[in-house]
Amino acid sequence: MYAFAHHRPTSVADAVKAATSSSQGVYLAGGMTLIPTLKQRLADPKDLIDLAALADLREIKPSGGGLSIGAMATHNAVAQDGTIPALSALAEGIGDPQVRNCGTIGGSLANNDPAADYPAAVLALNAQIKTDQRTIASDDYFQGLFTTALAPGELIVRVDVPKPDSANYQKFANPASRYALVGVMVARTGGDVRVAVTGAGSDGVFRFTAAEQALASDFSPGAVPEVDAGMMSSDIHAASDYRAHLVKILTQRAVAES
Repeated sequence: MYAFAHHRPTSVADAVKAATSSSQGVYLAGGMTLIPTLKQRLADPKDLIDLAALADLREIKPSGGGLSIGAMATHNAVAQDGTIPALSALAEGIGDPQVRNCGTIGGSLANNDPAADYPAAVLALNAQIKTDQRTIASDDYFQGLFTTALAPGELIVRVDVPKPDSANYQKFANPASRYALVGVMVARTGGDVRVAVTGAGSDGVFRFTAAEQALASDFSPGAVPEVDAGMMSSDIHAASDYRAHLVKILTQRAVAES
């Protein structure tokens, strides 16, 4: 690692002040991505703002008929909550026990890895990302590979998730990393259907709008349309046409199990 100054703030205000007063400050949540990056010397921050002491950001509580999840809530905490079963099941499938007990929902969303699970849930469930400055709708938050609407120094403090009438997440995981080669979350609330796909899109997580339109009038596996392979990513793990096939199959399974 390169040398850096370590900060351990005890409030959100102090954390934001430390980040914004540094020319190269970064937040440390669970560290599942940042620490390996530092060890490989792929990042050279001057200030590391450790959020571990912000206990109030670990709270998970009912809110407005849904769920308010503190940004520092671990995957394991989300998995054990159970208020939104599909979200808890998604969290239970992230990584291994060590990762689930360290990694956080806020860290995952801030990093916006194109193969991460939470972006599909947040987008399909129409969640809102609350920061120290504002509230960001999920449709506006994700802006491409590893890119979000967050401004420099802006800190996620919680995620507000409406409770759907039904939802289901299906993932085809890389057997080594447990990252999603393709992950699909389907959520239905009244007549509204939202379908979000992670791991497959060439520009990161996206809404499968053709499926949403079809399922709004016929919520059945047979209504799921074909997927444009041109939208899919292609790498050593899976070709674009294979990912397109998986998106359709996993969407059908999510509908069947919703």
